[in-house]
Amino acid sequence: MRMTDPSMSTETRYPPAGAPAFLWLLVGIMAAVEFVLALSDAGFIGRPDWRWTALAAGAFWQPVFSGTVAPLYTGQKALMCISYAFLHGGLLHLALNSVVLLSLGKLAASRLGAAKTLLVLFLSAVGGALAFGLLASVNVPMIGASGAVFGLIGLWQAWDFSMRREFGLPLRPVLVAILALVAANIALAVFLGGGLAWEAHLGGWLVGWLSGQSFAQR
Repeated sequence: MRMTDPSMSTETRYPPAGAPAFLWLLVGIMAAVEFVLALSDAGFIGRPDWRWTALAAGAFWQPVFSGTVAPLYTGQKALMCISYAFLHGGLLHLALNSVVLLSLGKLAASRLGAAKTLLVLFLSAVGGALAFGLLASVNVPMIGASGAVFGLIGLWQAWDFSMRREFGLPLRPVLVAILALVAANIALAVFLGGGLAWEAHLGGWLVGWLSGQSFAQR
């Protein structure tokens, strides 16, 4: 039997069937960017170097963040902390992030509204970038909305933790879920040969958790 907070409205306990428009807009922007780059890769439009140009200008680069490499343009060091989230490494990468963004984002929006949900996504993306910049030491581009996505996961787990503590329920399921998340990241990092930006996942998750314990409480 699922426990629910009696003070929560019916709309909050049972969120709308579809994701709100602002989440679809975010996914649409990411999809449009990937679609254009995929067409250029295939030689249908533009030039084959469009993807590399997009990565050079919009991906998160740790050497630029650390100052060992000069930025390509004024403000790149700040802008890349959010622009990287709109770039992906292919349709599968985009699809995985989009599915979680729409599903967990719908839940967050039903409880927080659009403004706070967008703020959590923004801060989580920035947190993911900063964690990658501080913990990683690689000269490869970091891309994808997974920092923001893990922010939503951290937010949801923070809510679950708070609810269980409030109603005197066991905290073990939350802790097990967190450990499972860590194990999955380790396994994927090994499987992908170091190609997983676990630092961004960690940073985004931490921001989401802290948001769920502060301005974005359920």
